[in-house]
Amino acid sequence: MMEELHIPYDLKLWDFPDLKKPDFEKINPNGRTPAIEDPNTGITLWESGAIVEYLIETYDKEKKFTYTSTPEKFYLQQWLHFQVSGQGPYFGQRVWFNVYHPEKVPSVQERYAGEIKRVLTVLDSHLKTSGSQYLVGDKYTYADLSFIPWNLLLPFAMGQDFEAELKKDLPSYWSWWERISQRPATQKIKKDREDAMAKGH
Repeated sequence: MMEELHIPYDLKLWDFPDLKKPDFEKINPNGRTPAIEDPNTGITLWESGAIVEYLIETYDKEKKFTYTSTPEKFYLQQWLHFQVSGQGPYFGQRVWFNVYHPEKVPSVQERYAGEIKRVLTVLDSHLKTSGSQYLVGDKYTYADLSFIPWNLLLPFAMGQDFEAELKKDLPSYWSWWERISQRPATQKIKKDREDAMAKGH
């Protein structure tokens, strides 16, 4: 969101163990990322959905990535809530049980793989039914943007062959994903993440 709005920012990467230490817990008592500290307003904020809404309300003065009209503004909130309650937790659990959990539990891995497919099928169905290129209205909004960070991790979470499966089985979703993933801001974030992972963060 900050890239799209051209807001200058400094990015700080934290190693997992440090998230549960006092320095970070002063920023987020939940010990998770993301979190922001805004020197312009003095606000410290955590939880991705809250951060996106804050950045839109505070910095999107031209309403480029939002709607203020009804019903679109409520549809935006609907998709953001779906992202934070559906996509984020299920994708995160899949990554945990596939990569970090000390024991392999196939039934759990399959459960979260199934939930990832279900979430993406919801997106595909909506985009197909609406005939729109984006989740809400006729423009790219924070609703679309909110799905990007976890979507970038799909090959990591599900394997390299999964994208070919999506392209075949969920064509409306895939067209949407190709459209939004090629945006310059998305490409920059993708490169920044890859560089960070290469350095061991």
